[in-house]
Amino acid sequence: MSDNIQTKRRRTDPQTVLCDMCAEDRKPAKKTCMKCEISMCFQHLQAHLTTPVLLQTHPLTEPMDLCGNTKCPQHGKLLEYYCLDDMTCVCVSCAIEDQHRLHNMKTFSTAHKELLEKLKAEQLILQEKTDDENVSLEKWEKSEREKLGGFSVRLIEAVTKLRDISLTSVQSSVSARMVSLKTSKSSLEAAQKEKDTFSFLQMYSQVHQDVEEAKAVDLRKGLEPGSHRDKLVEEMRQNGEKMVNNLSAHTGHNCMKVFNLKSL
Repeated sequence: MSDNIQTKRRRTDPQTVLCDMCAEDRKPAKKTCMKCEISMCFQHLQAHLTTPVLLQTHPLTEPMDLCGNTKCPQHGKLLEYYCLDDMTCVCVSCAIEDQHRLHNMKTFSTAHKELLEKLKAEQLILQEKTDDENVSLEKWEKSEREKLGGFSVRLIEAVTKLRDISLTSVQSSVSARMVSLKTSKSSLEAAQKEKDTFSFLQMYSQVHQDVEEAKAVDLRKGLEPGSHRDKLVEEMRQNGEKMVNNLSAHTGHNCMKVFNLKSL
């Protein structure tokens, strides 16, 4: 690609791929030739569509802004395929001779379409998981608030303080785990908005990793019966007893008779 073409491309809107062959009044590109490394409007595309040798040997893709890395670093050949197993772009030699020859290979356009559909399905799954976990957290908080009710006014003040601290701790822990879900959501949205086929395939591996990490997140950890829940309850009981003892020292009442956090 000539320096003149590269200069012209840098001056255009990065969201719009323009024809590299238009001398003036550059029109939007219809296709990009991976071998010629140029994008062409409908008029300049005709030679590639009507010349048999060009049609057979020059792969065309949806318009993309080529960034100089369309050649295989190992074989020096044009990157034409996407390996779904290794999630990387490969050349024809990689596809038929080297480590990718037994892998699931797709053309760029086919891979883009299939992986985009996969990301949409993953997005729905993660959205449902987020909604379900939010409901579970709300139910847990409501249940804990009800369990800690019914004490005297002085004790309720102490219990309320303890409850808020404990809930804040749990909510902070859950919020930290929600980061993976938020990261995957952002990655999914960014990938689905990416119109550049080559850029989409280059970023897919990271998006896939973000999705897998989000799918492994367990937001219920610490909310359901088990060692994590028992540890939280025991800490609440111990802290509650300390609060009641401090309260009893000032009021002269034996508050421990009515305050027993072991029932949580």
